[in-house]
Amino acid sequence: MLPGLLSGCTVIDLSTLFAGPMAATMLGDHGATVIKVEHPRGDDLRGWGPRRDGQPLWWKVVNRNKRNLALDLHHPAARRALLRLAREADVLISNFRPGRLDAWDLGWEVLHEANPRLILAEVTGFGQEGPYSHLPGFGTLAESMSGFAAVTGHEDGPPLLPPFGLADGIAGMTTAFGITAALSSRARTGLGVRIDTALYEPLMWIVGSHIVEFDQLGIVQRRMGNSVPQTAPRGAYRTKDEQWIALSGAAQTVAARLFTAIGAPEAIRDPRFATNQARVAHRAELDSMIAEWIGQRTRDEALQALREADVAAAPIYDAADITRDPHFRRRGSITTVEDDELGPLTMQGVIPRVVEQPGAIRWSGSSAIGADTEEILTGIGFSPAEIVQMQRDGATRSASTPA
Repeated sequence: MLPGLLSGCTVIDLSTLFAGPMAATMLGDHGATVIKVEHPRGDDLRGWGPRRDGQPLWWKVVNRNKRNLALDLHHPAARRALLRLAREADVLISNFRPGRLDAWDLGWEVLHEANPRLILAEVTGFGQEGPYSHLPGFGTLAESMSGFAAVTGHEDGPPLLPPFGLADGIAGMTTAFGITAALSSRARTGLGVRIDTALYEPLMWIVGSHIVEFDQLGIVQRRMGNSVPQTAPRGAYRTKDEQWIALSGAAQTVAARLFTAIGAPEAIRDPRFATNQARVAHRAELDSMIAEWIGQRTRDEALQALREADVAAAPIYDAADITRDPHFRRRGSITTVEDDELGPLTMQGVIPRVVEQPGAIRWSGSSAIGADTEEILTGIGFSPAEIVQMQRDGATRSASTPA
């Protein structure tokens, strides 16, 4: 197996739940050695979502390719252990509230002095500075304050929050990008930098043009269901067999091919539909025409006709559909990993796809808190007696520590 792009890079994942851990997962997937540091009682993510045979399923995905070290940083011995790790590491990811690391004498100044090459990536709800920096922050708040919830949902309905960790996921990807950019900078300068990710900021970017439109035109984007204000047609349409298809005619040529596919080639010359601006103004009529054609066909029939016409259309998938799709399997968009407790586990593959060095999922997340504690602490110079004492004091925990 070819080494990943980040082979030789050591990452300390001191973060909890999703955004910081996802950034660390992406780095680990591409070859970094990731040490997951969690409280001896266990990370909160262990309690999220369904389990099988008592094993936390989402934990196994987010914490793949990570070694597990349990430390309670309220204890001096645990803080000494973390500082020893940091002296040899390349990256430390944290999501404690601003000031928490400083209170433990593990803030940026201390870390930078101990290891000037260390990159510190901090992910918090509202960032390290500003009037809200001290407030607790979760993805839900980012989704509400970024503008996302305000534009999501039907026009006559309430704002909608996503049923998954959208803000955390995007912040995790953004933080991973920041870390790799910092590694590139360090290769030139020899010095690490500090990355400050606020959960709401990446999502505020993803929502799109709403801020500049308000600034320049006084427009406040409204909820539009499955439509978008910039282009038409775009939406989700029910088929004869009670399935759903999504399509987009954003480009003029695609819109023309769509009209031909649904038996209305003359529509592209109709003043109501001849340009994107006209189609946006007559969105309801356009959607009605498309919905009628799709509603008379099964999902497979409609997709076949649309794809033969080179129209941008796709089925709306749930998890069952995703796991059956041969394209996703072929590309590795989803993959199956052998897990020690559960056997084969199907999960999302490595992103982004790097052809020459694609990365790999070497193992799934361990269910045992502190599974690698003794090995890691021994590796940074702690004696067996010191490790036993730390366990007795509650500063650490290993897989062999009595529950």
